Amino acid sequence: MTIQTQAVQVLNGDLKIEAYLAEPTGDGPFPAVVVIQEVFGVNAHIRDVCDRLARSNYITLAPAIYQRNAPGFEVSYNEAGLKEGRKYKEMTDAEELLGDVGAAIAFLQSKPNVKPGGVGTIGFCFGGHVVYLAATLPEVKATASFYGAGITTMTPGAGEPPTLTRTRQIGGELYGFFGNEDQLIPNGQVDEIEAALKANGVDHKIFRYDDAGHGFFCDGRSAYVEAAAKDAWMQVQELFGRCL
Repeated sequence: MTIQTQAVQVLNGDLKIEAYLAEPTGDGPFPAVVVIQEVFGVNAHIRDVCDRLARSNYITLAPAIYQRNAPGFEVSYNEAGLKEGRKYKEMTDAEELLGDVGAAIAFLQSKPNVKPGGVGTIGFCFGGHVVYLAATLPEVKATASFYGAGITTMTPGAGEPPTLTRTRQIGGELYGFFGNEDQLIPNGQVDEIEAALKANGVDHKIFRYDDAGHGFFCDGRSAYVEAAAKDAWMQVQELFGRCL
């Protein structure tokens, strides 16, 4: 499948959000997916995820969720980059993030080659938390949340109550992906997420991978675990293929 990519701007009120768009060539219509970055920005890994989905017949958009405080933000996978990325993560706000994801969804739904109806989301690291939050938006039919830290303990910008308390607002289906060796997300927190999804009647599956830690899906990080990444990608394809 041949694809085309470009840098675009997504409008959320007066805010112009830089974003990466990848789409199959052809008239479509194609289902749409919003891709949410790690703390490292809309970098080569996030663009690659967009491209991979586009080659599977999805139109994908990765908005820069640090646009307000750090336009053009993209850093390396090292301690300095992590420190910088976390600094801007602390400046985000849940309602602003929901507005930005909503604007990204509206941008996609306005395109003539996008299939009418709901969209999917996929996010990694902090983006995994953001897409869990955004799963509460009515347009989101399918969510793939990868190792989103803090879901059980905080919500961006406000701290308390944690994002987990919004689980009852999720209307679509959610898959969560976690490494059993993740030092940022204790297994007990994964248990809490799974219990909340079950208690609130959310269609879901939680995937836990042995010998995998935080960032296991990203082949640009030392934490990459090929077997876990391949299985998780297969599950994402199944989720989006069935729901979108």
